Amino acid sequence: MTTLDATDRRVLAALDADPRATVAQLSTQLRLARGTVQARLQRLAAGDALRPNSTRVTAEALGLPMRALVTADVEQDEFDDLVADVSRIPEVIECVGISGDSDLLIQVAARDADHVYDITQRITRCRGIRRTSTSIVLRELLAYRTAHLLRG
Repeated sequence: MTTLDATDRRVLAALDADPRATVAQLSTQLRLARGTVQARLQRLAAGDALRPNSTRVTAEALGLPMRALVTADVEQDEFDDLVADVSRIPEVIECVGISGDSDLLIQVAARDADHVYDITQRITRCRGIRRTSTSIVLRELLAYRTAHLLRG
C-alpha cells in the first residue's frame, strides 16, 4: 500500500481537479520541479494510489443512463472462471468481492430496464453463478469521491 506524504497529496489533489494537466502545468501550479512531479506520478502510478483505467467519462455520455447493482452468490471452486466470464460483459463497470449474504457486487450500466434484464441474464449464465439479485439505481445521492481524503 502506497503511503502518501503532503507533496503526493498536493499532486493528486491538483490532478483530481484537472486530470488532463501536464507535468509542466502541475509543476508550475504547485511550485515543484518538473522532475519531482514526474517522479511522484510514476511512483503513484506504479503503486496502488491511482485507480487503473480511470477516466471521467460517464456511462450516461455513452448512452447508458441506467445503473444497476447485482449481487451474486457463487460457487467458490469456479471463482476464477466466473471473474473471467463477468469481465467479458462490456456493461459491467465494476465487480467487487463482498462479505455478508452475497459473494459479489457487480455494478452495470444499461440503456433501460430491458437492457438491465439482458445483462443480468448474461451474468446468470456465467460459470459459477448460483443466484443473483438486482437493484436499479434510482438516483446517485453521493458520487464516488476521494478528493476530500487528500486534505487529511
